[in-house]
Amino acid sequence: MNEEEQLTGGNASGPVVRVGGTVRKSWTAASAHVAEFVSHLRAAGVDAPAPLGRDEQGRQITEFVPGRLALDAPPLTLGELGRVGALVRAIHDASADFAPGRDAVWETLLPPPDASVICHNDLAPWNLLIGERWVFIDWDGAGPSSALWDLAYAAQSFTLNDVTAPPHEAARGLAAFVDGYGASARMRELLPRTMHERAAAMHELLRSAHETGREPWGTMYTSGHGAHWEAVTRYVAAHQSVWRAAIA
Repeated sequence: MNEEEQLTGGNASGPVVRVGGTVRKSWTAASAHVAEFVSHLRAAGVDAPAPLGRDEQGRQITEFVPGRLALDAPPLTLGELGRVGALVRAIHDASADFAPGRDAVWETLLPPPDASVICHNDLAPWNLLIGERWVFIDWDGAGPSSALWDLAYAAQSFTLNDVTAPPHEAARGLAAFVDGYGASARMRELLPRTMHERAAAMHELLRSAHETGREPWGTMYTSGHGAHWEAVTRYVAAHQSVWRAAIA
């Protein structure tokens, strides 16, 4: 029997362990549908951890991908930010023709009112493994969204998440990310405002969860996440003209 090794992360999905060349975490009502979605992306050429069914304890099994999180790596270069933007675009393009069943269940936290496609919904440095492969992990929150809403969160989290960064310096990273994505003129026009709306929605989720006792979001609000997203919301709002000029 392979021994279980506790892995970091799992804020919302419970304990995450490594067993040999696999990762195990709790099976939820959405797990089968998420696995179907990820399998569709893989068939379309998007690299993602392979879904491998359930174990004897009923947990979901996925492929273990070696690497370190982008969050723990040195700051990404402009070229690397462009690479991540292109990866996000590949995910969105492959998602476009995915048709979930009518009975599909999703655990999406912040879907936009115009949700029209299935997205990862947490494409961020804390979910990108960098190694021989560059792979987004933690697909449990996949569900209905829009390419713009998903891109806004990804672009902000990779390039505008450090509120101490000089805005014009951060804007260069944003431009590299958006160029790598190949965003249309319309998306570029809408992106600055949408990044602010998405950051504000994340802060409001945490704040309201704290008020109502909804976990783990309530505890995350008081452990630093609330203050972070409040600061990010202000930062993204304060420099809209800088972001707009950089990506126009």
